[in-house]
Amino acid sequence: MDTVGAAPTWPSTDEPVRGPGRGHPWRRAAAVVAALLLVVVSAVVGCRIAGSDGITPVPQLLAFLPWLLAPGAVALLLAAYGRWRTGMAWALAALAVTGWYTQPYGAETTRPHGQVLAQLRVLTSNTEFGWATDDLITTVRREKPDIVFVEECAFVCADALEQRVPKADYPYRDVVREDGSAGSAILSRFPLRPAPVIPSEMAMPGAVAVIAGKDVRLQLAHPMPPLPGQEAKWRRELGRVRDFAAGAEQQGQAVILAGDFNATQDHALFRSVLDAGALHDSARLTGHSRTYSWPADRTTPLRTQIDHVLVSGRDFKATASRFLTVRGTDHRALRVDLTLYGE
Repeated sequence: MDTVGAAPTWPSTDEPVRGPGRGHPWRRAAAVVAALLLVVVSAVVGCRIAGSDGITPVPQLLAFLPWLLAPGAVALLLAAYGRWRTGMAWALAALAVTGWYTQPYGAETTRPHGQVLAQLRVLTSNTEFGWATDDLITTVRREKPDIVFVEECAFVCADALEQRVPKADYPYRDVVREDGSAGSAILSRFPLRPAPVIPSEMAMPGAVAVIAGKDVRLQLAHPMPPLPGQEAKWRRELGRVRDFAAGAEQQGQAVILAGDFNATQDHALFRSVLDAGALHDSARLTGHSRTYSWPADRTTPLRTQIDHVLVSGRDFKATASRFLTVRGTDHRALRVDLTLYGE
């Protein structure tokens, strides 16, 4: 029996204060997955902000930095489903910062000095153990580059270049005969003289080309890739490429540095090569800074640009670039048209 005069009681309508994902099990699971995704995205983007390439898996993930927008967006949706407001704010911040760093790195133009000395075309191609040699030769005949850089030029590649590419077309050559991925080659219409190589497991030859009376330092780049657990080799060899660029800048040399760098503009080491040598990425200069070059022969959407032609900004202007499919290799070739300036 109710007590006479007592105030009536009503069922409470207040909901308990809930943390991220608390309540329904699916909402809790969504919040947990969102947190895991955000930790990964934030770690990689944090290294990008700090100018560090980190340790595995950061160097590998940095190569595909723009693709981190996808897990960031998924994390945002999961945080919203899990009613995790902090997670939603975290995801929005991660997306904003990732989006900011998808912008191209480096200046949009070069400022060469002097008058126009020559127009030339450069081609770089990784033939993947020489398997793409036939199509490379076809590409060279069609595109008619003045200078050709070839990475992973195995014995079969070196022999084919010797036998099937006329000396009349490319009378000057620097070919390093090694098997597998270690071989490399530079073919040139312009006179070459020897220059120091960069020590590496896969050959990185160099030469000095005389173009319209001006010395131009040519250097092939092919450092080891940042394989999990072997980043030290990648750092060491790409660091030597950076040291070369810095030395060339100190000497005031005109430079064409081309090849398979196994690095993108989102790697701090690659950016240090540009900065140390006052070099510019030709693809960036011609509006193709995010055009992929690898992998070329797979169906995965995860693709990136690791093949580059870098030039000294006071000597060159890049007028056009194009990434070309070469059958038989997992890399696309890069063709660049350059204008050389000088006194």
